[in-house]
Formats: sequence, structure tokens, C-alpha cells
Amino acid sequence: AQMVLSSTLGSTIALTATFDAEATLEQIQRKQVTVLIVVPAILQRLLASPSLDSTNLSSLRIVASSGSALPVPVVEEWLERVGPNLYNLYGSTEVGQATLATPEDLLEAPATAGRVMAGSTVAILDPAGAPVEAGQLGRIFVGNGAQFEQYTGGGGKEVIDGLMSSGDVGFLREDGLLFVTGRVDDMIVSGGENVFPQEVEDLLLSHPSIDDVAVVGIDDDRLGQRLAVYAVKAQGARLSATAVKKFVSENLARHKTPRDVNFIDEIPRTATGKIRRNQLG
Repeated sequence: AQMVLSSTLGSTIALTATFDAEATLEQIQRKQVTVLIVVPAILQRLLASPSLDSTNLSSLRIVASSGSALPVPVVEEWLERVGPNLYNLYGSTEVGQATLATPEDLLEAPATAGRVMAGSTVAILDPAGAPVEAGQLGRIFVGNGAQFEQYTGGGGKEVIDGLMSSGDVGFLREDGLLFVTGRVDDMIVSGGENVFPQEVEDLLLSHPSIDDVAVVGIDDDRLGQRLAVYAVKAQGARLSATAVKKFVSENLARHKTPRDVNFIDEIPRTATGKIRRNQLG
């Protein structure tokens, strides 16, 4: 989609066979790149690069992120260190485009997925399919002319009054900003309490000793599920499982504190940066 858009605008497209943070930064500076298309995992790797602060990125007007949830700590660090050029696009292959957060939106509310894009409709519905009030949590449904018909193996997403489920849970503020809490399938029910991994992951990504993290639910005879953290330590960092648990307990509700903490070399992700949670736990 980005390449089609670039072609219609007559833009020069710079491509690389694989992603390398150092090579990307060098190419942005050398070729005076104005638009950078990324998934959040790429932003994390660019922010972790020792060359970031010494690279001239003043040519960048737009850094467009999509493909998976954009962590709040990544938003805040990018805006502070690089500048107000970050855009967060929310949608999916199934429902098409839904919302867009501008740099101004992200400066005001770093967790937002933005405002509804022209040509799209976004509604927050309860389990019965009825609209909920502003600020109330519910299932996100999207309508536009870009919805898919079905999966290649048959079947599709739930549709209510022409609006298709994105598979996510979230809420719309009265000012029109959308906030995505997490995937319906990713929700962890621990001791009768609902926990979405993204909130815990965002917190842990703000820890200076953690470069990347994933939170999953593990079957538990007593709690139903318990939270397990898989974390990638920052280079040279010394961090214990006890310290991770304490950090979460001091900042979030008790039922969101993980019971298990595992340190691994890399978080398994899809090509678009989504965490492969089924490979953890």
C-alpha cells in the first residue's frame, strides 16, 4: 500500500533486503529520506541504536507506524529524541484503514490510535452488539470500502450492521480519540480479573534494563491463568526476576503482577512485528 501511494506521488523509493538499524539511519541521512515506513519493532531497534543521536534525521517529515500496537514508551522516546514526526495508523488486513494518530495527537495522548479516517466508521459495541457510551470499553468494529470478503480457507470476521470486528477491545473518548486496549484473543483471565498484556508490556518497556518484552497467560490450577513475562535485557544490564515483579507491583494493580519471569535473547515476532504469543509459555 505504501509503495502504491509513493508511486502515485512520484516519490523515490529506497528499499533494503533486510532491516538493519545502522544501515537504515545511514541511508536516511545520506539520501535525505522524508518518509519512513515502519512497524513498532523497527522503532524500538532504531531507538536502541548507538548511532541514533549522532545521525541527522532532520529530513524526516513522516514516520508512519502500523502493523502492531505502538508501545507508549516508544512513542514518548521517539517524540523526545527525534521529534514530532510520528504517525500511528490503526487498521488491519480484514477491516482496512480505521484511525490515524498525528504527532499532535500522540503528544497529547501517547497511547491513542488516533481519530477515524475519512471514509471509515468506527464503533465500540458491547457483547450484544449495541453501542456503548464514550469512554466505555467494548469491541471495536470498523466500516469502509476496504473490508475483505473472507479468508482464503473460508470464514471471516463478525459483521454487525455492516461494521466488521477488528478483533480488538478499546474505547472512544468524547473528543474522538480511539484507544486500543488489546486483542480479544490475548486477554488473560487471572483469578477472575481481566488483564490485557499491552498495559503490562508498556510498563516494562519503560524500564531502562529491558529492551523488549512479551506477556502471556499460562494455565494455572488455582487462578485459571497466571501472567508470565518474557523479557530481553538491555545490553550489559543486570536484572532479576524479583526486580521485574516488584517494578510491576509498584506501578499496576496486584492482579497484573506476573508470577513467572523469563529472560530470553529475542521475542518471536511476525514479519509485521506482532508478537508470536503461541511460541511463548
